[in-house]
Amino acid sequence: MKKIIVVLPTYNEIENLPLIVEAVFALPVQNLNILVVDDNSPDGTGQLADELAAKSAGRLQVIHRTEKNGLGPAYIQGFKRALDLNADYIIQMDADFSHQPKYILDLLKAIESKDVVIASRFTKGGSVDETWSFYRKLLSWFANRIYTPMILGIPVYDATGG
Repeated sequence: MKKIIVVLPTYNEIENLPLIVEAVFALPVQNLNILVVDDNSPDGTGQLADELAAKSAGRLQVIHRTEKNGLGPAYIQGFKRALDLNADYIIQMDADFSHQPKYILDLLKAIESKDVVIASRFTKGGSVDETWSFYRKLLSWFANRIYTPMILGIPVYDATGG
């Protein structure tokens, strides 16, 4: 049985965290685990993550970072820990539901015949959250369509798509 770890960075996600954890664990997937990487949230997200971990029968673990170091470094630390935990599959997901847990099923189905699966909100069939403001949509579009490929030289359409 494959070990699947969802890396879930958090910063001030006390309201979303229990909802996203519940949504992930509600999926009909065996050996699905969550690794919360909290960036020293002042709202108590880290403490709540510990409480959820205590109730998870070992399916949820928490990394507490002592400073707010950002999303990218949180993902890297989470990926390293997931590999240390012998994850067969690692899924990155934002705690604010910008990456919907229901798509985990599609990712796992696709990985059966692929080496790597990348989800994107900006390809055919993809979409961004309807509740996003115009500014957030514009910022995301600019970062992913202009900055990432042209400035950073990374030829991907959704650098933060999970």
